Amino acid sequence: MADIFQKCIDFTRADDAKAKGVYPYFRAVQENEGPVVLMEGRKVIMAGSNNYLGLTAHPKVKEAAIKAIEKYGTSCSGSRYLTGTIDLHIELEHRLAKYLGYEAVLLFSTGYQTALGTISALVQKGDYVMSDKENHAFRFNGAMLAKGCFAEYVRYKHDDMEDLERVLARLPENAQKLVVTDGVFSVTGKIVNLPDLVKVAKKYGARVMVDDAHATGVIGEAGRGTANFYGMTAETDMTMGTFSKSFASLGGFVAGPERVINYIKHTSPGLIFSASPTPASVASALAALDIIEAEPWRVNKLIENANYARKGLQQTGFHVLEGQTGIVPVIIGEFEPALAFWKQLYDRDLFVNAFVPPGVPPNMSMMRTSYMASHEKEHLDKIIEIFNDVAQVMGIGRN
Repeated sequence: MADIFQKCIDFTRADDAKAKGVYPYFRAVQENEGPVVLMEGRKVIMAGSNNYLGLTAHPKVKEAAIKAIEKYGTSCSGSRYLTGTIDLHIELEHRLAKYLGYEAVLLFSTGYQTALGTISALVQKGDYVMSDKENHAFRFNGAMLAKGCFAEYVRYKHDDMEDLERVLARLPENAQKLVVTDGVFSVTGKIVNLPDLVKVAKKYGARVMVDDAHATGVIGEAGRGTANFYGMTAETDMTMGTFSKSFASLGGFVAGPERVINYIKHTSPGLIFSASPTPASVASALAALDIIEAEPWRVNKLIENANYARKGLQQTGFHVLEGQTGIVPVIIGEFEPALAFWKQLYDRDLFVNAFVPPGVPPNMSMMRTSYMASHEKEHLDKIIEIFNDVAQVMGIGRN
C-alpha cells in the first residue's frame, strides 16, 4: 500500500549536504546590525539580505513597533473583514496609495498571500492567467488556481513579448485575461520589459499585475517601483508588493483602481479567512515609509553599492549577470562546486545566498548577492576580496 510519507523518507538531498558540511540554509542570525550580523557566535558580513534600504535596525522603525505593541497589543486577533482592522491599517493603505500613485491599496498578512489572495479573487472558471516562467512563486499559485478556481494557467517564455503575444493570440477573444509578472525578477535582478508587456496585453484586452516585491524601495523615483521606473503607473493596472524587504517589516499590499480593490476586499478568501497584519508590523512599515519619503538618497545609495560590487566582481573575472537593482548574481555553474564555494565564503565570514537547481537551471548555480544602502565601501571591498580569495583557492568561478 502506498504511503504519502514515503517521499519524505526518501528525501535525503539536504542530509547529504549537511553531512558534507556545505548546507547553506536555515542558518540562524543571532544579532542583526545591518551589513554585519552575528551568526554562530561570529561576526559575518551580510550580502544576502533583502533589507535593501537597511531599515530593519533603524531606531525609528524599532520605536514604532514598540509603541504599537504598547498601544494595541501583539495581535489584532481577527481578520481584516471582522475584528482585525485597526486605524494603522487604514492609514498605511492611504499612505501607500498616495506614494505609489494608485487610487487604493489593500493590505494582506504576507506578500505570498497577497499574490494568491488577489489572483484567486479576480479569476474564475474560464478565465486565463498568463505568467512569466521566472515569476517568483507563481508556479504554485497557477497550479492552485487551475485546480481550485478552474481558471487556465499559461506560462510564457521569460520576458519574451513575442511568446506572450503568441500565447494571448491563441486565447478566445472574449475570455477574461490577466498577465502577471515580477517587476524585478528575484533570482537575476533583471527588470521586466514593462512597456512592451503592457502594449501586448492591451492589444489582446488583458489586464496587467506587476509583483514589485524586489522593486519597491529599489527602483523608480524614491523607490516607487517598476511602473514608476518606466513612467507607466497610469498604464499599469495593478502593482503588488511586500513589506519584508525595503519596508523592514512583514506583510503585503496590492494597489490598483478603487473598484477593483473594493471587490478584492470583499471576495478574497486569503484576506477574509486570515488574521490581519499585526500592529507592530504595520507600524514598522509606516515608519519605514516615512524614512523612504524623507530620505530618498537611500535608494540611490543602494544602487550605487550594488553597481560598485557588480563592477568589482566583474573586474576580478567572475561571471556576473548585468542588472540595475540591488541583486548581483555570481554564476558558479555546477551544483556541488557551488555549495563548496558558498561554504568557503562563509568560513571567511561572508554570508550570501546559494541558489541551486531546481531554483535555477542546471549548470547555473549561483551565489546570489544582494546589497543594502547601509553597506559601506569597506564592506563591499571585503566582499570582493573574499570572493577573489575563494576563487583562487578553489580554481572555479572565473569566466
